[in-house]
Amino acid sequence: MDAELTALAASGATTLVGLMVSEGWTQARDRLARFFARGGEAGAAEEELRLSREELVAARESEDESAASDIEAGWRTRLRRVLQADPEAAEELRSLLAEMSAGAEEPSSVAVHNTISGGVQNGPVFQGQHFSGLTFNSSGALPPEQGRGAS
Repeated sequence: MDAELTALAASGATTLVGLMVSEGWTQARDRLARFFARGGEAGAAEEELRLSREELVAARESEDESAASDIEAGWRTRLRRVLQADPEAAEELRSLLAEMSAGAEEPSSVAVHNTISGGVQNGPVFQGQHFSGLTFNSSGALPPEQGRGAS
């Protein structure tokens, strides 16, 4: 098996295990069961995925990283076997991973509440997450009501 398919199997296993503990697992499970069944009955694959998920959740709850790694390694081996047996499976797996990754990267809506405190602001205030290359041009003068001697 070439390095590209080995890397694809590893990526697939990592994605699969990550999905097992995510909100999108129900949708992903059905698609993955069909992939592993390869045109046959998906019931056995669904059961295997269900048992692996239970084991993974238990391993994560008990902070047993070794057990979680074993689960991922098992799916990596299973994926490698599917890819070796069916050359067309590679393209299907790539498509599944791209689809599942795109869904996982969609931003969730989060409520944000910003507060500025500490007195009067005499310049721009930026609130956000990522800023770069900002330039502020200011005379440095205070407004008359803020100048020296103001009460």
